[in-house]
Amino acid sequence: MSRIVRVFRFAGLLMVLAGSVGLSPSWAWAQKLGVSSLPSAQAAPQAAPAGQVDRTDYILGPGDQVQVFVWRNPDLSATVPIRPDGRISTPLVEDMVAVGKTPSQLARDIEKVLAEYVRSPQVNVIVTLPASTFSQVKVVGQVLRPQVIPYRSGLTVLDAILATGGLGQYAAGNRSKLVRTVDGKQVEIKLKIANLLNDGDMKQNVPLQPGDVLIVPESRF
Repeated sequence: MSRIVRVFRFAGLLMVLAGSVGLSPSWAWAQKLGVSSLPSAQAAPQAAPAGQVDRTDYILGPGDQVQVFVWRNPDLSATVPIRPDGRISTPLVEDMVAVGKTPSQLARDIEKVLAEYVRSPQVNVIVTLPASTFSQVKVVGQVLRPQVIPYRSGLTVLDAILATGGLGQYAAGNRSKLVRTVDGKQVEIKLKIANLLNDGDMKQNVPLQPGDVLIVPESRF
């Protein structure tokens, strides 16, 4: 029997054995060659590191801690908190307004200032400690899971209600209200959340803002 015929028979036997124990032929060949694993055709998406914040959506607020990384300029990089006045200070950038911006927007603003000192600065801003209540929405009252929801761009009343599991058994959804601070004063917006959920009344699906409090009261009877 020629060597080529023996090789092909051995390959066929190896594939049959691999199939009998639920292994793919490629895995069996890898084991034969001493390789512990083979790269998949499509790499599985990797989970974001714990605590990392979506840089596109997150709105910065007082109390957040951010890492300002300036590429090729470690002396200009720093990890700083956002002060109660809403500003941060890093080397060569003093009292930069951070509150109300996304990390990407803050990075671009810092680049503009550093451009006076550094040629073509490239800045990355990473939220290392999201601690600001400014960047949160509170949902309280007669929902299944009252909680604080991190604010993101495009967040609506429907998103918030779904995140809390929906209305509770004794909820008076059509007497709900949204409490919002505008120019230092609290403003109440009446909402009919039951109509939103049951009838699809999208007029009640109000866009939320950082710091909003959504209140769902209990039914009176």
